[in-house]
Amino acid sequence: MSEQLAQPIIDTHVILRDGDRILMSQRAGPYGRYRWHMPSGKLDKGEPLSVGAARELLEETDVTVDPAHLRLVHVVHHQQDEEVDRIGFFFEATEWEGVPRNQEPEKCLALEWFRVDELPDDIIEYPEVGLLGYLNGTNRLDEHGWR
Repeated sequence: MSEQLAQPIIDTHVILRDGDRILMSQRAGPYGRYRWHMPSGKLDKGEPLSVGAARELLEETDVTVDPAHLRLVHVVHHQQDEEVDRIGFFFEATEWEGVPRNQEPEKCLALEWFRVDELPDDIIEYPEVGLLGYLNGTNRLDEHGWR
């Protein structure tokens, strides 16, 4: 009997929080264009999760965080479609350096701070599940989009 092993894409998402505000990024690419999410990206082969999350945050926002200052706060196993599933690891940056600025204008239309009680209505569903899981603190794992 031959088993087919799952090969999910591994994503990292960083929740940069300043008091009651969270940094959000507005997408410029075809997927989710004009919609919001947190700084995020795909993990590179051979890269530890926290290192990948810190790298993505720096590449997108010019904010530096030591991987030791990233706290895992939520996991989402997301079925994108029948062929692709993703596992998203959501980290809260507990300390960082720098002022966020848009480092990837071809992928990002804007970086904005939003109050946790006034988040935008048009957050991409998959990252929204992780963000709300973190904010609600009720569960550490969500399975999203599975049919």
